[in-house]
Amino acid sequence: MAQLYFYYAAMNAGKSTSLLQSAYNYRERGMRPLVITASIDDRYGVGKISSRIGIESEAHIFSSKDNLLQMINQHHQQEKLHCVLVDESQFLSKQQVSQLAEVVDILGIPVLCYGLRTDFQGELFPGSQYLLAWADKLIELKTICHCGRKAIMVVRMNEDGQAIAEGEQVQIGGNDSYVSMCRRHYRDLVWDRGD
Repeated sequence: MAQLYFYYAAMNAGKSTSLLQSAYNYRERGMRPLVITASIDDRYGVGKISSRIGIESEAHIFSSKDNLLQMINQHHQQEKLHCVLVDESQFLSKQQVSQLAEVVDILGIPVLCYGLRTDFQGELFPGSQYLLAWADKLIELKTICHCGRKAIMVVRMNEDGQAIAEGEQVQIGGNDSYVSMCRRHYRDLVWDRGD
């Protein structure tokens, strides 16, 4: 039975690696996955998913205006899909999460979403909020803080390596801009700064 999955974590936990491995597993068994990613994240090129360990794949892109049910159904009509894999799912809108639930419920296609749970201020992203609320299965992928504890928070850093506590929710970046930390060390840098 098809289900909606949300694989969530802080940065550098292997979300893209896990997605790419799942896509490979489906293809290896002669099945067809549809891999999609947010057009806003073009760090590795538009329509490309890349992992820090060096594996990558082409992907279809979605923007905030796309109807994902229609997009996926079009692909499914052309050639049967066995699953949909969504990278950077924190950038989904509430309506798009609902559309992905319809892909599961109406089309009967499993949907596996991979994304951040919270932003650098500890707030939920819209896509993550509704995936946490509506997904059939929630799977936490884990990474570690520099102290060895589980990292659940993401700290945005400026060019001087200082933590930033304010700004736009979305600013695309990688290890040059963000560091995953446990809540204790996040608190020390962001919440307890005394600004």
